[in-house]
Amino acid sequence: MFPPIEPHAAGHLPLGDGFFLYWEACGNPAGRPALVLHGGPGSGRSERARRWFDPARFNVILFDQRGAGRSTGPDDLSANTTPHLIGDIEALRRHLGVEDWLLLGGSWGATLALAYAQQHPGRVTGLVLHAVATTTRREIDWITRGVGRLFPREWARFAAGVPEAERGGCLATAYNRLLLHPDPAIHHQAARDWCDWEAAILDIGPGSAAQSRFDDADFRLRFARLVTHYWRHAAWLQEDQLLDGMATLAGIPGQLVHGRLDLGSPLVTAWQIHRAWPGSRLTVVEPAGHDSRDPGMAEAIAAAIAALAG
Repeated sequence: MFPPIEPHAAGHLPLGDGFFLYWEACGNPAGRPALVLHGGPGSGRSERARRWFDPARFNVILFDQRGAGRSTGPDDLSANTTPHLIGDIEALRRHLGVEDWLLLGGSWGATLALAYAQQHPGRVTGLVLHAVATTTRREIDWITRGVGRLFPREWARFAAGVPEAERGGCLATAYNRLLLHPDPAIHHQAARDWCDWEAAILDIGPGSAAQSRFDDADFRLRFARLVTHYWRHAAWLQEDQLLDGMATLAGIPGQLVHGRLDLGSPLVTAWQIHRAWPGSRLTVVEPAGHDSRDPGMAEAIAAAIAALAG
């Protein structure tokens, strides 16, 4: 990774309806534009992501998606959907005067990167995706239920966080209802239970660190509300929409980086995307998990970016 770097420009872009998107740019203002799409949804941008790019060669643009980080606006989840976020990316591109850019996305950010690129392929010069996910209902069922076979004690606590009558259905939907409950005792407990489950299954593999961000009660609530909102709607995408649309990206170079022990986003998704994407490259990091802070993952992501630097 490159040394820490501070933004050379930043601002809040008005999106309408009271929403303001926080963005920042780092590196060389005249360099190749690269856009970082954070995970979650709701995690917010990471300062570490700045350090994956050669600051002499790239103008690295990061932003907080609606409801996350320093972006501000109404607590209106109906105005926070994948189509809204794709529109926000285009608004930011136009605001910054960028013709096209390289996309970097991890986890949920990989879903958003693919959704944007398939809708606006002419604006994308390449993609680097890590901890690849496409937010299908199949993947959501795995991360909220199927992977519980490997964490039976933790999953039992997670399932017990919702009423018994709702445990056989979509757990993201059940939790989202609790997270939006007006009683603070109810919605804060639901946020704690949800984030405990996320930490249990994602902090796997050498170099993984405890999810200290979940110590902040306000962050827990915002994060859990957004994740469950997006997951209960399967990101407003048809099942396998992104996989079926990979032909749209033919001719656009792609680098996929995935940890062998990623239990939150099993390797099969990255493999399917790679096979459907002519010219893409898949790097499997042994024995990394979901966490990009893993030294092996960080090194592989930086190498993937360098491979597309041109």
